[in-house]
Amino acid sequence: MIDKLIEDDIRSLAQIMNDNGLTRIELENKKQDYNVILEKKFPRQYHGNNRAADKTSIPQIPQNTTAVLNGNIVKAPLIGTFYESASPGKPPFVTVGQTVKKGDILFIIESMKVMNEVPSEFDGTVKEILVKDAEPLEFDQDVMIISR
Repeated sequence: MIDKLIEDDIRSLAQIMNDNGLTRIELENKKQDYNVILEKKFPRQYHGNNRAADKTSIPQIPQNTTAVLNGNIVKAPLIGTFYESASPGKPPFVTVGQTVKKGDILFIIESMKVMNEVPSEFDGTVKEILVKDAEPLEFDQDVMIISR
């Protein structure tokens, strides 16, 4: 079982990875019988100046590209389960079309039996929620778009 101190260390490592563009860290502690692997995969990049490429090699442009260009993407700060409200039967923290301010709670991620509130880093309007309630999240996964 990973204790709270180690969980905090894992969060720190995840932040270091994100800040420095690292793609994989592996840790193993045989004395306490655990290992931790943090990995961040980068999306394939398309370089539009290759005129020789056939149409099948050109990636599909997501339908929400316009929204992304006109907004901010809220990403999952840790691995866990997405919850739109504080408990079943309660209203969601935010809905599409709602105006939010920096610091407002957007959703909860349950990770290792801990409920982590995720505040907004942006002022704006919730343009799109990209995941469903009780859906698992990966670290750095796109969760919602907040327009400016």
